[in-house]
Amino acid sequence: MLRIAETEAFTFAEVDKLGSYRKDLSYNQKHIDAVLSLPLVDVDAIRKAHFRVAIDTVNSVGGIILPQLLQQLGVEQISGLYTEPTGDFQHNPEPLEKNLSDIMALMREGKHDVAFVVDPDVDRLAMICEDGTMYGEEYTLVTVADYILKHTPGNTVSNLSSTRALRDVTEQHGGQYFASAVGEVNVTTKMKEVGAVIGGEGNGGVIYPAIHYGRDALVGIALFLSHLAHEGKKVSELRATYPSYFMAKNRIDLRPDTDIDAILNKVKSMYVCQTGINVNDIDGVKIDFPDRWVHLRRSNTEPIIRVYTEAPTAAEADEIGQQFVDIVKEMM
Repeated sequence: MLRIAETEAFTFAEVDKLGSYRKDLSYNQKHIDAVLSLPLVDVDAIRKAHFRVAIDTVNSVGGIILPQLLQQLGVEQISGLYTEPTGDFQHNPEPLEKNLSDIMALMREGKHDVAFVVDPDVDRLAMICEDGTMYGEEYTLVTVADYILKHTPGNTVSNLSSTRALRDVTEQHGGQYFASAVGEVNVTTKMKEVGAVIGGEGNGGVIYPAIHYGRDALVGIALFLSHLAHEGKKVSELRATYPSYFMAKNRIDLRPDTDIDAILNKVKSMYVCQTGINVNDIDGVKIDFPDRWVHLRRSNTEPIIRVYTEAPTAAEADEIGQQFVDIVKEMM
């Protein structure tokens, strides 16, 4: 069989004549307009709540669009940290508690109702309560889903490594929860398959099909503020209304020749026939116990097994995580 290069002639543009481009700065506003047009985004309720909001956009593009969104939502006061879109991140850009000491300190001053923190491409959203404590990035999706399900009953989806609280809230509203393999594309594929009205990932990624199938922090902010305005609660009080779980994340370093599939199959075989325990193997192995779970999956980029666990207390999450780390190491 001949290669394409042997059967077709190719021509290439000269380096100085590569084509043309046009500058269009209207797309931020187009996206904001799409968010504001969502039926469940209640601008009047947000305006009447007189919210005082702080933001940390880690010196990325969120520093441009978040203030614009919040102003048009009717937020009364907006304060910002690291809002210059220079790309010079002032801290690790992952919106995790260990990286957010500055915005948490600002919130402890008691002058704001909520803080929103986004990652550099503004698809992950974390919140900080009025007292400076973390809301918990796992609960971004849970809270938005609660609001959506109150008005639009239906199914939900998150990946296997996300909190069980989404399942609990979904079932409270009479819907059905489904789990997907880890990865945004896997979540959206499952959402389309089951007709989910809301879904996403426990890392703060909200996916709302009413606007598009992609993680979007702007959508999350608008829906969260609408929910908060309707509830009339402090952010910490709203968080306290949801089931409380704690997560632990561990890793097991492997030798290059380790047979990861064999290890995961052995772990699966230990629990697959036990009564009251559900085993899911669509992405590694997830073992659902009655009040906790453990998820073991291979990394796609390095020779490790990730071990994520969730339980009613932080100590129990750490304990079951270490238990499975020890099991895998014994197998090795």
